[in-house]
Amino acid sequence: MDVCIIIVNWNTKKLLLDCIRSIHETVKNISFEIWLVDNASTDGSLEAVKQNYPDVNIIRNKKNLGFAAANNMALEKMRGQYALLLNTDTILTNGAVEDLFDFMEKNSDAGMACGQLLNKDGSKQNSVANFPGIHSLICNESLLQILFPKKFPGKRREYKKPVEVDSCIGACLMVRKKAMDEVGLLDKRYFFFFEETDWAYRMKQAGWKIYFVPSAKIFHIQGQTVGHNVVSRIMFYRSRYIYFKKWYKNSYPLIRLIIFVRLLINTILSLAGVVATFGMNAGIRRKLSVYSRLILWHLVGCPEDR
Repeated sequence: MDVCIIIVNWNTKKLLLDCIRSIHETVKNISFEIWLVDNASTDGSLEAVKQNYPDVNIIRNKKNLGFAAANNMALEKMRGQYALLLNTDTILTNGAVEDLFDFMEKNSDAGMACGQLLNKDGSKQNSVANFPGIHSLICNESLLQILFPKKFPGKRREYKKPVEVDSCIGACLMVRKKAMDEVGLLDKRYFFFFEETDWAYRMKQAGWKIYFVPSAKIFHIQGQTVGHNVVSRIMFYRSRYIYFKKWYKNSYPLIRLIIFVRLLINTILSLAGVVATFGMNAGIRRKLSVYSRLILWHLVGCPEDR
């Protein structure tokens, strides 16, 4: 077995079926198995997969355990040299998985690799990320990518060949089994967001390298698996704090302050936008609502149950 393809699902039946179909249609020259870990879906996802793709191995959870914990359940059972973590909102293109596999085979120092994520229209999404730090909290990441493109790679730059990066976006991510055995599996404290960043950081510390392989192209319907509402934003901030508390213990209080100040500024700017547009712009109103809820969540101590 060459690759174990792992998909975590939570009530995304249509996306899930399209994702699995793309696997069977595009992965031709390597052996693979598919593991589906379902986080207590109620939309008929499992029944549809069993009917259409009986070859898929299924793990059914009684509750939503989150992304990291669910992936770990399949990673513990995987066969093969590599795992491919794949979001349900992705569609593979021909040769994408083979390109990642071939690169990993030729580069024994690679612990993790990802391809180029694409929007529906074929335009590029950010597929890699720098490790978070105070610099990225103070400065806009897009600005850092423009000013320092070599240190902060992004979608604005055209890459003709694989490049080493800090970490990958977890929508489609190939990971070496040997590297996993050395650094451990995903940290299940991350329910969603930052789990792949933490994993890449641990691999870097252990001497493994992380690569972006631009020839491997994957369509990604961004945000469909988690959404953009206040619940997902709170999830993002909670994972962000777990990461910073874990890796930046000494500067953690300062980091919390910087994040809160930025959040206040965004809230004030959104309020000004609502006033300036007489509340007619739905997008600005939605931002103000999300920022306000985030401020309230911080003020009550960032509780786990909200």
